[in-house]
Order: sequence, then C-alpha cells, then structure tokens
Amino acid sequence: MLPTTAGILVLMNTRAKRKEKSGKRQQTTRRLCAGALCCALAFICAAASASPDESILGKSLGYPVAPNLALAFNDEHYRVGSFSGLDSISEHCIIEPSATPLPLPEAKNKPAFVYHYEGTSYTLDDYMQHQRVTALLVLKDGEIVAQQNGYDRTPEQRLLSNSMAKTILALAIGKALEAGLIRSLDDTAASYAPELAGTLYGETRIINLMRMSSGARFVEDYSGKDDHARFNRAMRSSGIVSAVKTVTERQSPEGDVFNYASSESVTLGYVLRAATGHNLCEFVSEQLWQPMGASARATWLTNSADHAEIASGNFNATVMDYARLGLLLANDGSVQTDKGALQVIPRDYLLRMTDANRQPPAFRPGLMQNKGSTYLGYGLQTWLLPGSHRRFELLGIHGQAIMVDPILHVVIVHLAVGKDASGDASGHHLGRERDALMRGILAQYGNW
Repeated sequence: MLPTTAGILVLMNTRAKRKEKSGKRQQTTRRLCAGALCCALAFICAAASASPDESILGKSLGYPVAPNLALAFNDEHYRVGSFSGLDSISEHCIIEPSATPLPLPEAKNKPAFVYHYEGTSYTLDDYMQHQRVTALLVLKDGEIVAQQNGYDRTPEQRLLSNSMAKTILALAIGKALEAGLIRSLDDTAASYAPELAGTLYGETRIINLMRMSSGARFVEDYSGKDDHARFNRAMRSSGIVSAVKTVTERQSPEGDVFNYASSESVTLGYVLRAATGHNLCEFVSEQLWQPMGASARATWLTNSADHAEIASGNFNATVMDYARLGLLLANDGSVQTDKGALQVIPRDYLLRMTDANRQPPAFRPGLMQNKGSTYLGYGLQTWLLPGSHRRFELLGIHGQAIMVDPILHVVIVHLAVGKDASGDASGHHLGRERDALMRGILAQYGNW
C-alpha cells in the first residue's frame, strides 16, 4: 500500500531528526578529538619548552627563596628563587635608576639563530632546554633580536650578577679616576685607605689588584675550604680590613702573574669607598646607572660587620638593565640621549679595561695561564676573548655572562643557575655550550 501524504511527512521528519542527531554526535566527536589533540599538543609543547631540572630547583613550591645566604648558594632547591631575590634575604644598598630610561626596542627582523655544538646544530629553544638559563637576551645595534626566560622568571625581577659585578666596580673606579678622586692606578691601595697600610693588598698598586696580579698566594676554587671561603668568613665576622690582613704571603712579584682572587676586588671596593667618600651604591647610581639610562633599581649586598658593599659580586639588576650596561660598553662608553651622545665612561679608560693589546702579554688571550687554560685573557676586572677583533665578557659563577662585541655591535646577556660554580658539574658543560651559542649568534653578523 502506498503511504499517505501525512505518512510521508512523518517519515521525512523522522529521518531528518535522525540525521540531525547523527550530525550532532559527529560534531561532538570531532570536538572531543580536537580537544584531546590540543591537550596532547599543549602537553608536548609544555614538555618541549620546560627548563632543565625544574623539580630539583623547586618548581613545585614556586621556586622558593632561601632563608639565608648559605642555603641560597649551597642548596639547589633554593637557587632559582634566591638568584632572583637575593636582596630579600640580605642587607643591601639601593642603586637608583634613571628618570628617562634608555629605550630598548624590539627589532623588526629577528634571525633564527643556529649554533653548532659537538657535531650537531641547535636553536635557541634547544639551548634553553639544555642549560639552566633564567634569562637570555641578545641586542644588535641596540635592538632586541632575541629574548627568552626560563623557570618562570620575568623581566622585572632582579637577577644576581655574581662576579659580573667586578666589571661594574672597574667602571666606577674609572669614574673616580676621571674625577681626580683617584690620582693614578699606579698608586697603592693604602694611599686611599690608610688602614690597609702594611698589608699585602694595601701595599699593592691598584692596577695590579684590578688585573688580579697582586702576587698573593690565594686559592679560589669554591670548595668551601679554600682561601676564598676563609677570607669571606673573616670579612663577615670582623669586617673587610680584618679579612685583608689574613692575606699575607706574596708568592710572585706583583704585576707578573694572573691569579683570580675575589678578595682583590673586595679590597678595591673598599678603596673606592675611601677615595670617593661615598658608598658604592651612591657612586654607581650617580656616575653610571642613571647616566646609562637604567630603567629599574639595582641592589648591592653589603657586609653585616662593616656595612660595606661586597664588591666582588652580589650585584642584582634586571636583565634589561644588564643589556643596557652591555650596550654602553659596546658603544665604547657612550649613550645616546635626547640631547645627543653622552660619554659616560672615558673611551680611553674603557679600552684600557677591555683591549687585549693594551694588556701586558702575560694577560692576553692565548697566552695567559688560568687553571690549565690559555683561552681567555684578563683586562681590568674584565675577561678578554680571542678572535679577529676586540671582544670581552663579564663573567660570574653558576653561568652568568654578558658578552660584548663593539665591532659587530652585539650584546648577549646570559643569566643562569648552573649546578656548580663552573656550571659544568651537571655533565652538560654550560661554559662550552654557551661559548658555542655565542659564536653562533655572532656568525649571523660577522666573523669570530
């Protein structure tokens, strides 16, 4: 029997509803599959972008800051939080920024940097997954061409310099020399701090303290049992002058042999305070930090026994201001302001700090002996790199570095939380891979 018209309509309506339900089920299935795929991709991307050893370094607790300085350096669980918050657990002074910060614009064209390490090519993303980097920033011609952060660190946080502070100290000494507050680098330390008279460091010329060549017998290997540890214990308990008196034996003539000793930088900081009549924070703020266009406060840890800055390290600043500092050095001490170029650091003095050809041969790259290596040289509180032209670094333990190439006008800021002082105990050889990375970045713009 043929269906009636009404029956046909009912049948058509039923089929339409079934088709609509089927379409909805398919859409739901597609959405669920798409969602699952997105979640899987998000998980894969998150895993790919994770920083190394996050659980060891305290991610589950939000990267806590250590309750004291000893744990900040000796307990890895606290290292990320402490290296970006050290001034929250220690006495310090404040370095005020500029009222008109120097802009650091983003570059329109950002190259895809590639570097070669142990026979394989890698990218910046690869590097961030290999090494314990908290911040990496690259400037070319004063513009940001690359910037990455690890361990949930932000550009607003002040990150620890470690011994990169030594170069800041040298710049401040240059300003004191320019102002006539220090008459000559050939003067002895005791010429400005009479309380150091009769001590080995007090009777050493400032230039030789700056070049780490006092000739003193001093071992700094970060073992906790070395002369560096002994000096620091004396400094914290009785003050810098008392600590200086613990260094008594000169094993070679001053000026002849490089021997890295942070105690010499601590002494220089004390001499600078005496020569200028200001603490380092005041002097650096007025003479360097503000003129170069810093955008944020910096801090310098002070010694509780005498409230003097621990000038061998302990400086804290944002990654952007470390980049501004590097740019100042790349510009041979000048900064561009609304009123034109301002020479913040005398160019000739900066060359004296950073030009290998202006150092005695025993302090040049390829010739200077340093713990079995001749790769680096040393200027005035600044490391000198080999290569076709002048290039230098600010270096600090646990992976801190600012590489400056004035000819190619490139600055690389690298802040880290390396496993040990050299960064290499993890087996990933931070120093070697960082050098390969920097070579790869520079290869984008010119020759090494």
